[in-house]
Amino acid sequence: MTTDPTGIPAKGPDAVRIRPLPSVHGPAYRAGMCRNIVPLNNLEPAATDDECHDAALQFVRKISGTTAPSRANRAVFDRAVDEIAQATRTLLDELVTTAPPKNRDDEAAKRRARSAERYEAIRVYQQEKKAAAARS
Repeated sequence: MTTDPTGIPAKGPDAVRIRPLPSVHGPAYRAGMCRNIVPLNNLEPAATDDECHDAALQFVRKISGTTAPSRANRAVFDRAVDEIAQATRTLLDELVTTAPPKNRDDEAAKRRARSAERYEAIRVYQQEKKAAAARS
């Protein structure tokens, strides 16, 4: 049986049940970055320290598997967020590009459009699944 990089069957009867969601840019979501972390480089106006902190917090939550650490882990969780936020700020400050800065409103509109497309694909998939179950 042929599988994709995630181990999901790419051909055969199982492939019909497991379908990647369409993506506006590149491969399906499961091969992309977390939807909640947005690119901060080359924006006009530039990313703020709060945005760097929010991105670091989202990253640490994802990696640790928790949105709120226990009291025993609070210090190490907070330290990780602070260190990653600082590394993010340094990275953004030192990156060099010749591309024109991206407009924040345009980028937000693109994210909303991709989200709407994903949710529509999920809705269609669920309808197809219900219809297939009803035929069975």
